[in-house]
Amino acid sequence: MTSIPDFFNGRSLFITGVTGFMGKVLLEKLLRSCPEIRMIYVLIRPKRGVDAQVRLEKVLDSKLFLSLSETNPDFKSRVFAMEGDILDENLGLSDDNIEMLRKEVSIVFHSAATVRFDEPLRLAVRMNVIGLRHMIRVCHKLNKLECLVHISTAYANCDREDISEAVYEPPMSPEKLIEATEWMDDEVLDTLTPYLIHPRPNTYTYTKAMAEYLLVQECGDIPCAIVRPSIVGPSWKEPMPGWVDNFNGPSGLLAAIGKGILRVMMGDVNAVADLIPVDICVNLIITAAWSTAIDRPSTIPVYNCTTGQTNPLTWGTLETASYEFYMKHPLNNPIRIPDPKFTNSRIYKFFHVYLDHYLPAYFLDLMAKISGQKPQLLRMQSKLWRSILTLEYFTSHQWNFSCDNTNELSTHLVQSDREDFDFDVSKIYWPTYLENYCLGVKQYALREDLAGVPKARKQMNRLVQLSRLFKVFMFIVTWKVLMTRVKVMRDLWQFLLTSVLGLAKRFQGLSQKLSISN
Repeated sequence: MTSIPDFFNGRSLFITGVTGFMGKVLLEKLLRSCPEIRMIYVLIRPKRGVDAQVRLEKVLDSKLFLSLSETNPDFKSRVFAMEGDILDENLGLSDDNIEMLRKEVSIVFHSAATVRFDEPLRLAVRMNVIGLRHMIRVCHKLNKLECLVHISTAYANCDREDISEAVYEPPMSPEKLIEATEWMDDEVLDTLTPYLIHPRPNTYTYTKAMAEYLLVQECGDIPCAIVRPSIVGPSWKEPMPGWVDNFNGPSGLLAAIGKGILRVMMGDVNAVADLIPVDICVNLIITAAWSTAIDRPSTIPVYNCTTGQTNPLTWGTLETASYEFYMKHPLNNPIRIPDPKFTNSRIYKFFHVYLDHYLPAYFLDLMAKISGQKPQLLRMQSKLWRSILTLEYFTSHQWNFSCDNTNELSTHLVQSDREDFDFDVSKIYWPTYLENYCLGVKQYALREDLAGVPKARKQMNRLVQLSRLFKVFMFIVTWKVLMTRVKVMRDLWQFLLTSVLGLAKRFQGLSQKLSISN
């Protein structure tokens, strides 16, 4: 059977979403591991006055591509930016660019989407559902097309506990949903959104499920595959361990934990945190394209890209690891010790949010005002909790993902591909991965120099001492209040003190008798 690099030799590809986290890693992997690719066309929309080519150059100049630039300095010549937008008909591409794709492209990877959980339904539908429709219609024009790979999410069907590698029919057809978003005004649509998406927790998972079903309805004779990653984390091995450039999902949690501004949230410490490294996702995506193009299956194969059933990691392990590794590799200028707690108790969370988050933030902001600095912690806490509330559904639930198709796919690989495009999640050693995750958030997402770790450790040691002093102070204050205001406590203290003194006297008398007898 043809190896994956040989399959891609001389081919031209089309990718959307290359300015996103997974899209960047996909682009880098294809350029590095399939060096004979003819051309990779990438769809990029202008943003804030910056055109597509400039945005592409920024991606290609990032640290992610550093190793590739050393081994293949000319790699940029095989990437061509096409200005467009998935929200527009024909993806906003010019006629010349459409013609170029029609003549040359044989593999398409559709990664572009909104990944915001709290996106308004109208925009989520436009980007995740209508955007896919626009891509499908362009794909129908491509004469050489052999495969379209759509990147979905394992949580598209999170209303089910057991999730197979199959496309489920949604309660409403995608066409009716699209029509509804076109004629309803914002106020009506926002009011109806919770009822439309129920029992799913957000517009992201809802529209991703709709997009999958739309693909089944409209792909026609296009060979397609769907890859469903779970919670995408930093790289496991490639091109470097721990690479992450965003604060989505657990990355944002770890950054907040490391800075000491997040110390409690709803979550089940025994539930599986289905974290999947981004490079494993990308290896599966490329392999799925290779397999689909060669086998041309009659139905759309779905690949769940998850770890929970094979190599489970719990939220409790993540809680412990974040404390351990951020004490070992502290972030710069932490506000408090990284001491996170997941809890199933809403009462516990309620009190800790106000006593352990807002109250210290208020106090520190007050000190900042007094010293002439700009207060920002209360505003930061409010923004943080808006994000946390969108994640708590996933930290408090657990799913069983079937991975039969994914496991079967790996058996068709030659040994060299099994090594170069490895998606065997059983090989992940979580302690090492989580340490690299914490370092990656520090080094790549927050852009903190690792040379500053010794200084950060000194800052952390000072916080430890201050924390101990604060606990002693709070104990004394609490004790004073209880002794002054609560008669029961005074009586209990008096009883205990009298009992201890009585025991001491008896012990002293017994000791004296024993010494006399001897």
